[in-house]
Amino acid sequence: MPSPAKSSKSARPASKSAAAPAALTPPSHQQDVVHRLRRVEGQIRGVLTMIERDEDCDAIAQQLAAARKALDRAFYEMMACSLEMELQGTPTDDKARERIAEKTRLLAKYA
Repeated sequence: MPSPAKSSKSARPASKSAAAPAALTPPSHQQDVVHRLRRVEGQIRGVLTMIERDEDCDAIAQQLAAARKALDRAFYEMMACSLEMELQGTPTDDKARERIAEKTRLLAKYA
């Protein structure tokens, strides 16, 4: 049997700017995002269990909505961290303004 072809696409899109990617700082941001994602992980495991037990679709939908909301909050926390990192530089720099504008567009797109 032939092996599946590897995709040339990366899981992480390449950055358009030459700047290094922002790290989660301060550590409280990292802890908050990790806790949020662990909560989502637990919610998804719970949803899988509910589906396997053939539980009520409305109850499953409610749990999926809660997991989606928690994942959205983790995303917004990441974007807030990214904006904070941009603002730590020189906010009057044209490139910094462009990066901040791009992040603002991302927030609007996924809100």
